[in-house]
Amino acid sequence: MITVSDLAVQFGKRVLFQDVNLKFTPGNCYGIIGANGAGKSTLLRTISGVLDPTRGSITLGPGERLSVLSQDHHAFDAFTVMDTVLMGHSVLWAIMEEKNALYAKPDFNDEDGNRVAELEDKFAEMEGWNAESDAAMLLSGLGIKEDQHYKLMKELSGKEKVRVLLARALYGKPDNLLLDEPTNDLDLETVTWLENYLSEYEQTVLVVSHDRHFLDSVCTHTVDIDFGRVQQFAGNYSFWYESSQLALRQQQQQNKKAEEKKKELEEFIRRFSANVAKSKQTTSRKKMLEKLNIEEIKASSRRYPGIIFTPDRDPGNKILEVKGLTAYADDGTLLFRDLNFNVEKDDKIVFISRDPRAMTALFQIINGAEKASEGTYEWGQTITEAYLPLDNSEYFNTDMNLVEWLSQFAADTNEVYLKGFLGRMLFSGEEILKSASVLSGGEKMRCMISRMMLKNANTLVLDSPTNHLDLESIQAFNNTLKTFKGNVLFTSHDHEFIQTVANRIIELTPGGIIDKIMDYDDYIVDPTVAELKAKYYGA
Repeated sequence: MITVSDLAVQFGKRVLFQDVNLKFTPGNCYGIIGANGAGKSTLLRTISGVLDPTRGSITLGPGERLSVLSQDHHAFDAFTVMDTVLMGHSVLWAIMEEKNALYAKPDFNDEDGNRVAELEDKFAEMEGWNAESDAAMLLSGLGIKEDQHYKLMKELSGKEKVRVLLARALYGKPDNLLLDEPTNDLDLETVTWLENYLSEYEQTVLVVSHDRHFLDSVCTHTVDIDFGRVQQFAGNYSFWYESSQLALRQQQQQNKKAEEKKKELEEFIRRFSANVAKSKQTTSRKKMLEKLNIEEIKASSRRYPGIIFTPDRDPGNKILEVKGLTAYADDGTLLFRDLNFNVEKDDKIVFISRDPRAMTALFQIINGAEKASEGTYEWGQTITEAYLPLDNSEYFNTDMNLVEWLSQFAADTNEVYLKGFLGRMLFSGEEILKSASVLSGGEKMRCMISRMMLKNANTLVLDSPTNHLDLESIQAFNNTLKTFKGNVLFTSHDHEFIQTVANRIIELTPGGIIDKIMDYDDYIVDPTVAELKAKYYGA
């Protein structure tokens, strides 16, 4: 349990939040949401003790242990993978260290013997004999193979380190678990494993994430940081989002009677409860349903960018034909061989692979940025495509302000028009005079989306479109793609994005492609797909 009392955090004159009084209890998972810069990570850092609050206190239950997902990928480079995970349980690790040091003494005496006996009792109580096997199970679940368990951390790639640090945080089932963006750099299969693990977790969990499916799968409550206030609501992210949108619509319906509004809200809660009752969460997690109440539902003050794609013309019958494409990574790894497929009218295709370089290579090839080792591709004559690349850095090596930057891609360079356009993407006031070179990752993405919108294309090619975006921008992007009257070719790590946009899935493997017209939720449990994966990946 974590109790937050009268908490305030202030940097100079800027008050991030104040008067925060919250209680986080066992058996619940709290999703912390808020716009970029609202203070989500700061709240976690304050609770973990890394950052001192300006005012207030944070207390844990008696004797409880708190574990935090480390963001320092080099902190444990000198240790083995196994030791890094075991160190996550600081009490058990201290016992193991002291015990081993005593056994190693050349002048081991009676006093040492008594102390060792005491330590062995504590070690057995904490199930220390299972420590390495428990750690190994976590590592394997997170995709770290057995032959890597005793390697030094410095020998691992950045993405492998992320998984080990996650295992370290989870190890020993801490009473209180703080996770800041735990799904970053995880593939979709590993994210599913983590969802299942946390859905069964009976301790207290606080998580910051931009992955809506993940938040919906694991969270019983939502903690919203908005305009310096921190508010807690029963229900997951989707409940918060849908209910706040409903409350906003009701706020705008001046003529609607209070009784009708109440009835509408009650019907909304009933439908939501029915969906959650079918979820994979444990019975204790489902108790959140008992706490949902219509009085909590309020309109959000959140601003969502106006992302709208309006094609100049409808696509014809021929969209894209790919024949015999083969591509290798820079290190010589085969990404895909003899790739053949046709994009049909109304296709919204998600491309997936265990190696994300495969999708980037394909998108770079079909957009003329790279050459294939073998094969050809041909776009239809009626097709105009807009491409959102994974790496957009080359577009921002300039001191131009945002109006000047956007004017490079606009047929209409009228300043008022461009300012209005930037306003829809949440740039206002002096922000539009900022140099393009100093933008944050999220601001750059919003600029790149603006650039795409100006093209009025009928086919969108999107390489990881949710990267760097906040939840509001992801939601707005997602909503517009669902209704877009054209073709979409994309890759993403966002489960919800894939499930709600894609009507076709193509998986790129070194051994061949898997091409299925089905929902992503069905794809990940389909036994035929599982067989093909085993065959094509050779595992």
